[in-house]
Amino acid sequence: MTPTDFSTCDLCDAHKNDATGAFRVLPPVFHSYSGVARFAGPVVTVKCFEDNSLVRQALDEPGAVTTPSGNVGRVLVIDGGASLRRALVGGNIGAAAARNGWAGVVVNGCVRDALELAACEVGIRALALMPLPPEKRGEGQRDVPVQVQGVWVRPGDWLYADEDGIVVMPAAAAS
Repeated sequence: MTPTDFSTCDLCDAHKNDATGAFRVLPPVFHSYSGVARFAGPVVTVKCFEDNSLVRQALDEPGAVTTPSGNVGRVLVIDGGASLRRALVGGNIGAAAARNGWAGVVVNGCVRDALELAACEVGIRALALMPLPPEKRGEGQRDVPVQVQGVWVRPGDWLYADEDGIVVMPAAAAS
């Protein structure tokens, strides 16, 4: 299965009886802010609150990794504590993510620079728009399990996002 050859509805149909908690569906509160509606890849996490220092650091790194499915872009999942007070991703960071081969970014918080993000060739989902920029304190954690809208997301999980929603599972979906 390629990173765009999937349907979250089909994945939900295939895993609807999963009682282990391995297959997770994020609540339908995320909006798409880029021109890329469909993306998937292995997860990298950042936990931060109104400070995007580690977000920038992560997205400045190469996003592509080699997996059994081939070379794929990773997905950065940012637990921003669902803050609606400051944006964690803007146009410059979105452009860096696209330039560095990331498949997508999911922000449990806000983004800004809507027109610039819309031009980015990377999937971007967030709770809302907020023009106020983040603080720069160098705080946060990277590659730790995060809880996004009540759903646990762990580094190395696979995230699939399309027009219908976002699902997370411990391994890549079978072809």
